[in-house]
Amino acid sequence: MAIVFGTDGWRGVMAEDFTFANLRRVSTAVARYIIEQGRAGQGLVVGYDTRFLAEEFARAVTGVLTAQGIKVYLTDKAAPTPVTAYSVLKKQAAGAVMLTASHNPPVYNGFKFIPDYAGPAMPDVTDRIARLAPEEVGDIVPREELVTVFDPQPDYLSFLANQVDLGKVKASGLRLVVNPMHGAGIGYLEKVFAGLGLEVTPQRDWRDPLFGGQMPEPKAELLADLRQAVLRGQGDLGLALDGDADRFGIIDATGAYILPNQVLVLLARYLLAERGLRGPIARTISTTTLLDRIAWAFGADVIETPVGFKYLAQAMLHQGAILGGEESGGLSVSGHIPEKDGILACLLMAEVTAHYGKPLSELLEDIYREYGRLHTKRLDIHCSNAVKEAVLVKMETFAPAELAGVPVTQVVRIDGCKYVLADGSWLLIRPSGTEALFRLYSEAESRQELEAREKALVSQLGLPQ
Repeated sequence: MAIVFGTDGWRGVMAEDFTFANLRRVSTAVARYIIEQGRAGQGLVVGYDTRFLAEEFARAVTGVLTAQGIKVYLTDKAAPTPVTAYSVLKKQAAGAVMLTASHNPPVYNGFKFIPDYAGPAMPDVTDRIARLAPEEVGDIVPREELVTVFDPQPDYLSFLANQVDLGKVKASGLRLVVNPMHGAGIGYLEKVFAGLGLEVTPQRDWRDPLFGGQMPEPKAELLADLRQAVLRGQGDLGLALDGDADRFGIIDATGAYILPNQVLVLLARYLLAERGLRGPIARTISTTTLLDRIAWAFGADVIETPVGFKYLAQAMLHQGAILGGEESGGLSVSGHIPEKDGILACLLMAEVTAHYGKPLSELLEDIYREYGRLHTKRLDIHCSNAVKEAVLVKMETFAPAELAGVPVTQVVRIDGCKYVLADGSWLLIRPSGTEALFRLYSEAESRQELEAREKALVSQLGLPQ
């Protein structure tokens, strides 16, 4: 089978696509790529999450790499993706392999290649790696003398302390409930807060490859236990991480789930108004434009990218973005690694809460009063393959004059089709790369307007209602 890298790495169902044989093929491809780049002497970091056979898969990757003469820095236990990424910089390695399927269901596993800048690989790199994968791998003779097992946590937490005002968090006396969802983030937030002398109540802080029978995704409907703990008075803030701790979930003192779009809005305003940072804000095409209003109020530019944190990473590396964020729950800030980091996000929300001394939902109301309120929505539209093909053809030239009576002023085609309306509202339609499915993102000043424009676009494109 072909090795195909998607938005965030190669993923597959274990024992079906994600097998030891295929893992050795893609590991061989990475080894060939590093040798081709003339960087084999720098070595590679190998990290993994808490899924089934994680250590065995990591050892298989390590065996392939060392057999090619490449030194390996192997994490001593499950490690979050951002921690593995930071270790690339710390070890001055040529890159890293991270074995994770992130927030996907327990039957999945995945393979990410992280280049030397400690952020997601761009398509030209992953395409080259995919082309270098052999059809099969012969006998492998691992070289144990090239393996260094290390604990990545201390160096990462020391680095992280420079990105967050932990003194402010400590002085606040916040009580925290922390839920790493049985994933690789177990012990990270807990250690930081306990080290500050704050009261921490952990949830789901033990390894469970089945993730409690659900996806390790920190969305509202999967965090009922975190919300209940906060409402019972166990904490002033509830913080969750996904399976590899690169995404976050936030519950404030009122029990409100703070959407990723809202977290980004809170953080953008805080960085610009309170920390005094200056520089562009980078967001994906599907992320709230309330960020734009805040950025412009401070004279900052906005960089709009295709979906995928790899594009935000490039904006941070090469265009000076002080914040990179996406509506799916990924963010990073200037001075940190150009990789989404749920641990960082949680600590920054603790800092914001500590600074203002009131719940995040109340801070959002302050922002809405100043910049206006926008409602966002994502809708998955399933259809037949025939309908998908017909709609894809239509989208190539489709430029409606209006939607639900509001003029369309701009069509943006950097990733799918985004229709920007005269009042600033917008709709984005993107096809799935693997299914007969379209994802429709929309934003407007009221839910009624949002739904009317959704229906108009779906109808005009010929998608099922």
